[in-house]
Amino acid sequence: MALKIGVVGLRGIGNQHADCHAKDPLAKLVAVCDVIKERADKAAARFGVKAYYRLKDMLANEELDIVDVTTGGHENGSWHYEPAMEAMAAGKHVLVEKPISNDIDEAREMVRFAAEQDVYLGCNLNHYFTPTADKARQYIDEGKVGEPVYVLHKVGFNGGEEVYAPNVSTRFKGFPYAHLKAFLAHPFAVMRYFCGDITHIQAFVDRPSFRRRAGDAMLSIAGINVRFENGAVGYLLTQRGDAAFGLGGWWSFEMAGTRGTFCIENCIEKFTFWPAPTPANPAAMGQVKPTEEYNSGIADFGQTFPRRLHAFLEDVTNGVPKEMIRASGRDALATLEYTFAVIESYESGGEMVRPAPLPTLKGDPKTELD
Repeated sequence: MALKIGVVGLRGIGNQHADCHAKDPLAKLVAVCDVIKERADKAAARFGVKAYYRLKDMLANEELDIVDVTTGGHENGSWHYEPAMEAMAAGKHVLVEKPISNDIDEAREMVRFAAEQDVYLGCNLNHYFTPTADKARQYIDEGKVGEPVYVLHKVGFNGGEEVYAPNVSTRFKGFPYAHLKAFLAHPFAVMRYFCGDITHIQAFVDRPSFRRRAGDAMLSIAGINVRFENGAVGYLLTQRGDAAFGLGGWWSFEMAGTRGTFCIENCIEKFTFWPAPTPANPAAMGQVKPTEEYNSGIADFGQTFPRRLHAFLEDVTNGVPKEMIRASGRDALATLEYTFAVIESYESGGEMVRPAPLPTLKGDPKTELD
């Protein structure tokens, strides 16, 4: 039976989520909600569902399984906490946009409360719900990558001085950490998905002179060194339209292990694998050749949204243990803990910071464990 969905927040991302649910066989979109009446009414007419202007009313009048929270707010996350908590208090499963919040204490409370209420809490960390990530995961699971050695991740926005314009949105203007809080959830989620938990962070953060001259407070450039729990090291480079990216385009992820190295380009488009040299097949410096190049045939980054939302619907439908769902609230909390560690490192002049520990995975006594 299809899961009944209500979407809260009907700007661009909310309409995109609603469209995905309307087309997914595991979902039945039954209601939309926005405090701006015109937005709710327009979306309701488009999808043929009921419009609400307060979440309280939608919860009282609809038999919902899932509330999809796609509100925004300051730093793209200040309006996530209240509707998510209200929906979970009503016993509903929640999918929330990233970042899970722009406030670390709110994020921690959301994860704690979901466990207390025994409901699913997922986050739209959609960058690794791709055919290219599936291929990379397959290579890791088959042992073709081996013990992790390093990760290099580059992700951001193409731009430059001549096309720059100050961001006048109230979500970003005057918030120095807006780019970090609104965006780092994605690259940190990808790094953690492939290489595990991060234990140490050192960050160098700044903004170019043209932003300073314009009075733009946003810290838009970040170079972040990390150490993973498994001993591998990593580097994350992100910038928000301050320069044009070179090789690999706007998004590239390279992970090297003792047996091989893979690279994903432009998130959903291309996967390449290079095997490490062996005694039977030695390679001189600079002569390692790729053995597989996989092109997904998908150039539309928007295709990550239906894939990620469908995964959440699958996990809920299949009754996956709540701690084990893909891109869970706890996973989203991890990315925010790392983000706040970046901020702490920057504020301390680039000192190494250890992110706060995540909630312990306790398991569900109602679920049989092997």
